[in-house]
Amino acid sequence: MEDCGEKWGIAMFMGEYHHSVDEKGRLIIPAKYREILGNHFVMTRGIEHCIYVYPEEAFTHIVNQLETLPFTKKDARGFTRFFMSGATAAELDKQGRVLIPTPLASYAMLDKEVVIVGAMDRLEIWDKQQWQAFMDSAVTSMSDIAEGLFQEVK
Repeated sequence: MEDCGEKWGIAMFMGEYHHSVDEKGRLIIPAKYREILGNHFVMTRGIEHCIYVYPEEAFTHIVNQLETLPFTKKDARGFTRFFMSGATAAELDKQGRVLIPTPLASYAMLDKEVVIVGAMDRLEIWDKQQWQAFMDSAVTSMSDIAEGLFQEVK
């Protein structure tokens, strides 16, 4: 599990894997991610038209955070609806595949070729072309983004 962050004594998802969705809508989850993910997990709509995949414990943590948001705030209600209405319990089959529900596949614009990205507490499933477009646009602005996020606090 060293490639997934186990080297530092914590389990986290990292890395990028390219796979194909089969004709039945199933996707092989890379073996290096399966131990952290577990057999039962949650898939939901991600931001930027991808699918977020959370281990049950991480998803429960996010739900607990959502429960603290004031229901009187329009943004809180909207985000909770967006995030939770797309959520579905999922599990791996004996071959390490997961069935991607049609509404999630449509939302993420998944074609046959996908990219599975480790993003610390979750996996992200991207359509290959969408991922490439994201990376092409991100690479030009990443220096400015990093500077803004990691400025020293004075």
